[in-house]
Amino acid sequence: MNDGQKQFRFYLFLPEMRIFWVLFVLLIAVFVICVVNLSALLAAISAVLLLFICFYVLISMLWVGKVNYKTKMERSELKSIVGGLQDGLIAYDQNFRITFFNRAAESLFGLKTEEMIGHVLQPQDVENKSLQLLAQVIFPSLAPSLALRSKAGEYPQIADLSFADPACELRVATAPMADENGQILGFMKIIHDRTREVTLIKSKSEFIAVASHQLRTPITELNWAMETIAQDQGLDASNQDIAKNALTSARKMKNIVEDLLNASRIEEGRFGYNFQPMDIVDYVGQILSEAMPQIEKAGLKIYFDRPSDPLPSISIDPQKISMVLSNLLDNAVRYNVQNGEIVVSIKKTPQGPFVDVSVKDTGIGVPQEQMDKLFSKFFRAENAVKFQADGSGLGLYIARNIVRAHGGQMWAESQPGRGSTFHLTLPTDSTLVPTQEMALE
Repeated sequence: MNDGQKQFRFYLFLPEMRIFWVLFVLLIAVFVICVVNLSALLAAISAVLLLFICFYVLISMLWVGKVNYKTKMERSELKSIVGGLQDGLIAYDQNFRITFFNRAAESLFGLKTEEMIGHVLQPQDVENKSLQLLAQVIFPSLAPSLALRSKAGEYPQIADLSFADPACELRVATAPMADENGQILGFMKIIHDRTREVTLIKSKSEFIAVASHQLRTPITELNWAMETIAQDQGLDASNQDIAKNALTSARKMKNIVEDLLNASRIEEGRFGYNFQPMDIVDYVGQILSEAMPQIEKAGLKIYFDRPSDPLPSISIDPQKISMVLSNLLDNAVRYNVQNGEIVVSIKKTPQGPFVDVSVKDTGIGVPQEQMDKLFSKFFRAENAVKFQADGSGLGLYIARNIVRAHGGQMWAESQPGRGSTFHLTLPTDSTLVPTQEMALE
C-alpha cells in the first residue's frame, strides 16, 4: 500500500466521515428497495443516481475532513509554539475581556490561565495587589515609568515599562486583532521581561561612569601640572619637547574620559538638555568664527553657504548642538587633505518642517562597506585609523544621539579619496522635539 492509499484510508475514518457512512448504509437500503419494487430500467436509473449521490457526498466529506484535520494540526502546532514562548502573550477583546493567556504570562504575572480567561480588566484593578502589574501592562499610563518606542497611531505600539518595587523592566508590544473586513476585534500584547539585560547594561554603564569619574580628577591634575611644566622657560629644548608631548597626551586622555562620560549619560537617558529658541544661521556662524583659528592653522579654507530665505527660529540645546558641530568640524580638519576645503551650509528641507545643516570636506572619505558602522560606538574607519592613529570612536556616536534627542536625524555621504558630507536635520516645529529623554538600548 503506497502513501496515497494510506492517506486516503486515514481520511476515510476521520470523525467527519461518520455522516458519509450513515448515508452510505441508507443509500444501500434504498437501492435494495428499488431493486425489489421497481422495474429493471428504473432500478438501473436509481442505482446510477444513488451512486452519484454517494460519490458526491464521499468527495465532499473527504474534503471537509482533510481541511478540518489540517486546521486542527495547525492550531495544535500554533498552540504549542505560543505556549512555549519565553515572552508573555495576552489577548483581549474590545471590552478588555481576556481571551488568551499563555504559560509565560502565568509565570510573569503569577496568575493562572483558568482564572484569567474571561476576566474583564479595569483600571481599578491596579489597586488589587495580585492584578496590579497586569493592569499596568494592559493600561500602560498607570505604570510608574513609561517610555514609548513607537510613534502614536503606529502599530505595533511598543513601550518600555519600568517598576521599582520589585525591580522589573518590561517591553510591551501591542497589536490589534482584526477580522477579514478589517473590523477590530481586540488586541494582543507581547510582554518581554528585560530586567536581566537592562540590569547588565546598567551595570556596564555604571562601571564606565565610575571609572571615568575616578580618572577625571587625576587626569585634570595631570593636565594642570603638565601645562605648568611646559610653560617653564628654564627647560632646555629637549625637555620642553617632552613636556609638550606629555601635555598633548594628557589632553587626549581627558577628552577620551569626557567622551566616555557623555556616552554613559546618553545611554542612561540623563544627558540633560536645556532647549531654547535660537536663530540657527547666527548660531552656526558664531561656532564657525570660534573654529576659524584651528581651520586656518591647518591650512584649510572654509565657506559658509547661508540660506537665501530667512529660516524660522528652532528649539535646541546650544551647548549640545555645539558639541555636534565642533565634532564635525574637528573631523573635517583632521581627515582633510593639504589645502583642502570645508563647506558648511544651511537650508530648509523640501519635505517636512526641518532645517538641514551639512558639513562637507575634501578629505579621505569613508569606505562604502563601512558606512553602516560609521555612527556605531567605538568605530573608526580603517583609512581614518591609518591617517590619524588616535581617537575614541565616540564622537559621531554621541553626535547622532544628540541630534535624535532634538527630534532630528543624522547621516553621511562619502566617497573614498573625495571627501564626506555629514547632514543633520533639526525640526522647526517644537512639537517634534521629544518631551523626555529616554535611555538607549
